[in-house]
Amino acid sequence: MREMDFKMERPGLLQEGQEVTVTEGLLPSSYYYTIDPSLAMSANFKLRDRLYVNKGVVTKVQETPRGFYVTVQFEDQ
Repeated sequence: MREMDFKMERPGLLQEGQEVTVTEGLLPSSYYYTIDPSLAMSANFKLRDRLYVNKGVVTKVQETPRGFYVTVQFEDQ
């Protein structure tokens, strides 16, 4: 199991227990992930931390002083 946090700009877009699909984006030296359809975005990850699956389940949605964050759990290899 692997958990990743995503930044969400508005509340109510995702709920706990919801299955989501992510799309991988490529930067010159790292990868990032977006919950489809552009609901939330991850931080940047180096090649060694790359995600090899594209479906996960939302385990937590929280509001912080810095915005809304979503935690997604993946069945990673």
